[in-house]
Amino acid sequence: MKKIRAILYQNSLVLKIFLVLLVSILSVTVLTVYSSMRMSSQLFMDTFSITNTKVMTQINERFYTFSNSIISASMAMENNGVIKQQLQEEYNSSLENHEYFYTIGQEMDKLQAHINDEATIVLLTNNNETFNTNFGVWDVDARILANSNIKRQIDQSQNKVQFFYENSELTNNQPMILVGKALKERSTQSTYGYFFTAIRERNLRNFYQEYTSEGNNILLLTPSGKIISSNLRDKIGEDSDELLQHVLDYEQDIQEYKSIQVFGQNYTILAEYVPSLHIYIVNLIDQDLLAQNLIDTNQTIIISVTVAIIALILAFIIVRKMTSSMSDLVYQISDMARYQFNKPLEVRGGYETRKTAEAFNYMLNELQDYVKLLISTQEKQRKSELKALQHQINPHFIYNTLTSIKFMMNQGKKEEASQTIESFIVLLQNTISNLDEIITVEQEIENLKNYVQIMQTRYSDRINVHYFVSPTSLELYVPKLILQPFIENAFFHAFTHKKAGHIHILVAEKDNFLICEMIDDGDGMKQSATQKHAPSKKNQLFSGIGVRNVHERIQLLYGLRYGVDISSEPGKGTKVEIRLPIEKKKT
Repeated sequence: MKKIRAILYQNSLVLKIFLVLLVSILSVTVLTVYSSMRMSSQLFMDTFSITNTKVMTQINERFYTFSNSIISASMAMENNGVIKQQLQEEYNSSLENHEYFYTIGQEMDKLQAHINDEATIVLLTNNNETFNTNFGVWDVDARILANSNIKRQIDQSQNKVQFFYENSELTNNQPMILVGKALKERSTQSTYGYFFTAIRERNLRNFYQEYTSEGNNILLLTPSGKIISSNLRDKIGEDSDELLQHVLDYEQDIQEYKSIQVFGQNYTILAEYVPSLHIYIVNLIDQDLLAQNLIDTNQTIIISVTVAIIALILAFIIVRKMTSSMSDLVYQISDMARYQFNKPLEVRGGYETRKTAEAFNYMLNELQDYVKLLISTQEKQRKSELKALQHQINPHFIYNTLTSIKFMMNQGKKEEASQTIESFIVLLQNTISNLDEIITVEQEIENLKNYVQIMQTRYSDRINVHYFVSPTSLELYVPKLILQPFIENAFFHAFTHKKAGHIHILVAEKDNFLICEMIDDGDGMKQSATQKHAPSKKNQLFSGIGVRNVHERIQLLYGLRYGVDISSEPGKGTKVEIRLPIEKKKT
């Protein structure tokens, strides 16, 4: 037992390195196998998605052509003076009535040329009479159509083309897609008839049937979540809010495809919206079915295990030869921290060991020189940037304030302008003349109140500002002019549409931070996830030079944990949150 312990102790470095290599090689092997399988699947899905994207484009073009033909037919009917005249006149004799049916029938036959042969055009009159170009597609009952929910929805649609899926008595219990539109007199906006187009679901399926296969499915989905057509026959007519939500999420995503779980299976989804028909074309690719035919998992694992065993044997042989001469070098390096990396290694041992020691010593000398230079450079850069930022803020503030004074002078408010100039002088004394970069919260709030007084003179108290400052925060220190740019932007931009409102200033300690918030109930703005921080370079509501500099100043002074966050919602207002460290002493 003692001999075994002695052998283990003498070869501890060999064993440690070999164990590390063992774990590393096994980990790399497992990760490589996993990554290879994943990358193969990913590559296949990328290639498949590119192909399917082109297919979706072709399907979309077919539906676009179909929708154009429907719109063309509806416009042709609405602009047909003969039909309009015939529907608006009264007929007292059987001869006149016969001529009425004959004339409209002739015009309907002309309209049929606008649409697909597998579809039909139906005209419903206000007298509940119907004219049909193809009874073989839809033998419609005028009474049922006149009293249907479809007609009522068209009446409420503000003269827009409406798209419906129907499988009821109205369509003789046949699944059909119906398109309808009210025919209105332009001068009076009175309805003189209704235009309908119908196509059977099995005929609509021909638009995409040739692009489907096992595991590659196409569904037509309405904005309400109803599946109106699909090669998955059992899904036709179902309402699927889950699938609709995945489609809406896909539209918001920038990826070409997205993995989802729907109908109890894993799918890859692609979707396109057809605005003219108000439907979504959804492509669902069965991931499990594709994976079964893509990779031979057993063969991949056997090859990977064989490679890993060979690599371990070679690694053990090489490590065993290297460690005898490297042991002393390892001991020296492990003891290096005691001397703060100032003591060079002793160059001795075999060729590899000597070269390693020489290279390490050279690297150590270069590293020490570089660290000294880096510390010096960073300190100079930080001071220069802070000084530049401070110089940018003051001209920006002065420019906007003088603009306000000029505005009052142009309105003839000389006394108010004089008072504003006096307030401006006091404010400048506390900001520009005061060379301190760091001031107390109390001083910052006083400076802010002077600025607000100037702005309220211009805005005639339409914008009220309220202050909620914790007494314990008054003596804490903050960078100068961190609140003024935001209240300035609120006055100038937050109440463009809303002519009056409130701004709330809150300052308090929370969770080891000093939190300064400015909340307004103004116009608000749209913002994406990338626009939540102040230093955005885009032209947005809060992207002025002052606002951007506040965020940069804070991070230069205190680090990346601190800074500015902006959240906003159109019509509800904007919230600015400034996170600062709790500084009880001036630094």
